[in-house]
Amino acid sequence: MNALVLLVIGLVVLGLGYVFYSKIIAGMLGLKSTQDTPAHTMRDGVDYVPAKKPILMGHHFASIAGAAPIIGPVLAAQYGWLPVFIWVLLGGVFLGAVHDFTSLVASVRHEGRSIGVIIERYLGNTGKVLFLIFAWATLVLVIAVFTLVVSATFVRTPAVATASILFMILAIGFGVAVYRYHVNFIAASVVGVILLGAFLYLGVLYPFPRLFPMGADGNDPMLLFWQLVLVVYIFIASVTPVNILLQPRDYLNSFLLYGILLLSLVALLVAPPMLEGARFTSFAPEGMGPLFPLLFVTVACGAISGFHSMVASGTTAKQLDRESDARAVGYGAMLIESLLAVLALITAVMVSKQEYFSLLKPDGAAKANPVNVFNHGIASLLSNLSIPEALGIGFAGLAVSAFALTSLDTATRLGRFSLQELFMKRGAKKGGNIISGTRFVATALTVSVAALLLVSGKTMTLWRLFGASNQLLAAMALMAVTVWLAASGRKTIYTVIPMVFMFVVTLAALLMQIKGFAAGGNYVLAAIAVLLFVLALLLAYNYVKSRRSGVAHENGAAP
Repeated sequence: MNALVLLVIGLVVLGLGYVFYSKIIAGMLGLKSTQDTPAHTMRDGVDYVPAKKPILMGHHFASIAGAAPIIGPVLAAQYGWLPVFIWVLLGGVFLGAVHDFTSLVASVRHEGRSIGVIIERYLGNTGKVLFLIFAWATLVLVIAVFTLVVSATFVRTPAVATASILFMILAIGFGVAVYRYHVNFIAASVVGVILLGAFLYLGVLYPFPRLFPMGADGNDPMLLFWQLVLVVYIFIASVTPVNILLQPRDYLNSFLLYGILLLSLVALLVAPPMLEGARFTSFAPEGMGPLFPLLFVTVACGAISGFHSMVASGTTAKQLDRESDARAVGYGAMLIESLLAVLALITAVMVSKQEYFSLLKPDGAAKANPVNVFNHGIASLLSNLSIPEALGIGFAGLAVSAFALTSLDTATRLGRFSLQELFMKRGAKKGGNIISGTRFVATALTVSVAALLLVSGKTMTLWRLFGASNQLLAAMALMAVTVWLAASGRKTIYTVIPMVFMFVVTLAALLMQIKGFAAGGNYVLAAIAVLLFVLALLLAYNYVKSRRSGVAHENGAAP
């Protein structure tokens, strides 16, 4: 099949999903443009800050995207492109975008609080504590892994380090110009994008210099240097007003990925390649495991991701200017991510099986290098536009690295929110103790635990549990939203079906992991997987119990 046909089908399906399905859901949620959002009613100049829809769209998209929608589909291509393609489209429209959209609206209707607080209101304090501990632990793992990945990227590709530093300076300048000096938003955006391109080029011209020589024992002190720098950076990013650094940096970075999508589409129109990969290979390819449930866990963020609910209810809900903006920000951003997943899939199957596995060969601590497949695929497409292959690889690599850094600092802020809410007294709007009431302490604790995990050397080992735990987060978020909708007297069918499906997928994946870890002697990982399995069952039991008793509705829960 022609790769352009695949992309066009993806565009049409995702576009129809946004035009029709998101509108139906928005109507059932009763979105109102005139209703004040927490960004206005609880404005504090640090976390609660209203943002223009284009800025928040870019900030949210950059935060949820990262490298995951690239890695998942590229790895899952080993099942064949057809099952991956179908799941990305159906999952994106009917599960992922619904999950993100409803999580955002539910949070906005609950003072911009996280899914954990919503669970507390409708399922009790125990559910909240379990969820927030689980969410915080997952975010700490994300912080540790992305610190490792980004620091290794800076060492391996110094141009990325230079460009990233310049991006941060640009973001601060943009934030100050727009919010403090009220510079015209469109003019600032045009200048910002131009400078963004210039800084990419400067990064290639002036890669960050090696400050320390390679150690005699083979250890690279530059890796430790960048890890320390990143730990300091994410602490600052977590406590700094969101509209001064994170929001403008994510907004400007989003243009990198928009650029890749646009240029790739043009390249496919000019010279569309044929798909060399198989339409379907096997229900259980070697090294991958059975299609159900592992296809869904492997694709992850390209179709649905629990991490998105943390972003939607953690940072985005606190910046939403109008309720009506939630449709584009929550539902629309997820569909763009699904489109990126389709493009990533194309880069994996536009080459022969032999070339695919050659590009996928392991890199460092990772078992495979799917980003390398994506980078070379994008470079191959852009060569049709007379863009040199080396420049295309560099452009794609810089974009992916920029988004990995975005996920890193966003996860840190979300970790801080989760820890503060965990120690907040029930019903309180502001924290009353040193952890819940002080963003500096909560951030320090989050970053410190992530740093300890980083130096322990166990980070990548624990990462093997992330796929299932991330999907379990999605199931929990859909459960919380469903209970809220039911208590509000609204229809729930569009969240119940995705919730049940994700619980089934997660439980099946965890059972497989428990068996695999135990057989391989990884008893610690097996024990953690058992705990996750039990947690899922407990929360599912609480959900069923609440629906049967109707306690949430009788308690007068607000819509």
